[in-house]
Amino acid sequence: MVVTRNTVLLLLSITVVAPILLYTDRLATFNYPFAQQEFIEAVTAFAVGATDSGHLNLLPQETYTALKEPIGVVYTEDTTNTNNLFHGLHFAQAGEHVSTRVLSATNDEGQTKGENPIKLVTDGIKQGIQSSYLEKADITGDSVNGEDAIDVDDNDGKLAKSFDAADQASETMEQQHTESSSQVTKKGPILLEGDKHNDLTPADARVRQLKDQRIQARVYLSLQAVRSNPQLTRELRLRVKEVSRTLGDASKDSDLPKNANERMKAMEQTLIKARQIQNDCAAAVKKLRAMLHSTEEQLRVHKKQTLFLTQLTAKTLPKGLHCLPLRLTTEYYGLNTSQQEFPNQQKLEDPRLYHYAIFSDNILATAVVVNSTVTHAKDTSKHVFHIVTDRLNYAAMRMWFLVNPPRKATIQVQNIEDFTWLNSSYSPVLKQLGSPSMIDFYFKTHRASSDSNLKFRNPKYLSILNHLRFYLPEIFPKLNKVLFLDDDIVVQKDLTDLWSIDLKGNVNGAVETCGESFHRFDRYLNFSNPLIAKNFDPRACGWAYGMNVFDLVQWKRQNITEVYHNWQKLNHDRQLWKLGTLPPGLITFWKRTFPLHRSWHVLGLGYNPNINQKESERAAVIHYNGNMKPWLEISIPKFRGYWTKYVDYDLVYLRECNINP
Repeated sequence: MVVTRNTVLLLLSITVVAPILLYTDRLATFNYPFAQQEFIEAVTAFAVGATDSGHLNLLPQETYTALKEPIGVVYTEDTTNTNNLFHGLHFAQAGEHVSTRVLSATNDEGQTKGENPIKLVTDGIKQGIQSSYLEKADITGDSVNGEDAIDVDDNDGKLAKSFDAADQASETMEQQHTESSSQVTKKGPILLEGDKHNDLTPADARVRQLKDQRIQARVYLSLQAVRSNPQLTRELRLRVKEVSRTLGDASKDSDLPKNANERMKAMEQTLIKARQIQNDCAAAVKKLRAMLHSTEEQLRVHKKQTLFLTQLTAKTLPKGLHCLPLRLTTEYYGLNTSQQEFPNQQKLEDPRLYHYAIFSDNILATAVVVNSTVTHAKDTSKHVFHIVTDRLNYAAMRMWFLVNPPRKATIQVQNIEDFTWLNSSYSPVLKQLGSPSMIDFYFKTHRASSDSNLKFRNPKYLSILNHLRFYLPEIFPKLNKVLFLDDDIVVQKDLTDLWSIDLKGNVNGAVETCGESFHRFDRYLNFSNPLIAKNFDPRACGWAYGMNVFDLVQWKRQNITEVYHNWQKLNHDRQLWKLGTLPPGLITFWKRTFPLHRSWHVLGLGYNPNINQKESERAAVIHYNGNMKPWLEISIPKFRGYWTKYVDYDLVYLRECNINP
């Protein structure tokens, strides 16, 4: 019996062990090379860039409170990479891996949507790699700094109010901003493009880094987890003050004080402590968006204030330009009668010469127009400038050109008060300018029913000088052609070829302004009025005042002044157009305007800093239309030099009135 049992056990053991041995030997003999190759391919499939030092964790790792990874922070003099809140939006504790961080943020959402959590983790690793590229791209590229959008005030008291407003905004926006961090940080392949520039350190790298650190600190200060820690809160506020003082008005790294690196290091250490306490990425994202919403509202208010102040500045005469006519007027009345006369007055009515019409009460601006024109004229003796000004500036304007004659060119200065034919019985616009409704529009404080656009409150619309351009044949009865010039232009080429242009029976030669930056008829006229809608095309191309060739022979033949008067009478209640001279000009010269090549006249230098500089330099005339006139402090700096080079600031009158470039 015992022998039988032993025999059965032996056979049983052989049947179990033998297949295992045979299968293992076969695998080792035949399949080892293929298995090895398969393993290598599987490993290389997870390979990352050489610069990536992240762990390859496909599943969440266990975390221990007793022991964490050591935290190492290395600083150099030109540190350009930091754990930026905006670039990565990762609020993880030190010691957590990228994969763990992404999985914890996306695991719940992925499971509810039926997504593969392993795929979410591997996607998170890629995003972690891309976030490092994003940091480099933001530092070296031309992207908008987050400081401009969020940093509102350096004062702690105002800062608290700002965050309280952000808290209120965050409550109203809570339902809109529940996206996970994986959705927020997903940027796509565009982020990798910034890596091309990571070898170029911009001049403001540390300035940007300090600003980013300050924004991070303010975000942490607004989060409840950090607020509950008084010691950390005090430390963060202290660091914000230190960084704000360090930044000051610095725009590049060379403007920073010597202790900038120490402040940067201290701020980073404090931010690390905050990250260890607060690791809720979704809450931080919601807070950032609430802050952005609050800042946008403040920006809207500031833009409105800026518009008002800009309009006010444009209306205000600088002190130096107020002093200049007073000084010149005093000198003029000290001259005897013979000294007050201009030479070559016999040329004033010669139609064979080149005649210019300038209507202005700004002496310095008129001087620049005349100086720039004669500078580029081939034969200055053939150029005649007809200047019309008001009574207050008449003597000063004459004195300026008596003391500063424009080479061999002829000058005539007239007083608009001497045009006795120009009165309210003849000119509808003069009658309207003196009407009670117009006076109420400008000078009364109750303006609830008036137009809210500040542009139409400019005093220039009350000046008849602005409307004198519609009476050229009356002013120059013996001339055939006149070149009209505004006082805010600069001439850069010889303009004599304009007199030889065939206007093909039209009255006005002007540059059209129907490009992207300018407007058509529907932007100037009220097409809801049936009278306008019936007679004009809303998409018709407009044109510009500032440099216009007028054929006075055709003007008289087509009775243009009477056309202007008829439309002015129809617009007595300002229902066809608002104030100004361009809308009635578009109507009066409708189908009577010959388009000139745009190189003759480039506009926008008084409001658009994006005007092509090469185009403006090649233009025959550049026009500072807009509020930012070149003689004001609010002028666009890069265009101001075109104007100032025609002003001699060494003249005694300019020095005495403290007029400087």
